[in-house]
Amino acid sequence: MAGLHTALAVLTDGAILLFEYTGVAVIVVTGILGIVGCIRRDPMTRLRLAKGMALGLEFKLGSEILRTVVVREFTEILLVGAIILLRAALTLLIHWEIKNEEQATGEQQTEL
Repeated sequence: MAGLHTALAVLTDGAILLFEYTGVAVIVVTGILGIVGCIRRDPMTRLRLAKGMALGLEFKLGSEILRTVVVREFTEILLVGAIILLRAALTLLIHWEIKNEEQATGEQQTEL
């Protein structure tokens, strides 16, 4: 039984690291592309930046959800729960911004 627990912990830790690094990479690449788009004055920069940030946060949120599998104490569960709530709130805000930006972009294209 201890071997199964160890295998689960190793698998979970590896998946957490993979999701964390992927989320960070997505956010960094999106930020760099956002800077390039801003320099080029691309009108779609805000929308692309928001979508990239939302995707990066989804990976980070996935790692936090996996982290709940290996927690052992109630205080750790509370901490992970608080982090999940904060990241979920950020994701909702970004999705709201994406929706508003898509509507604004659609209205601008209709006027042309």
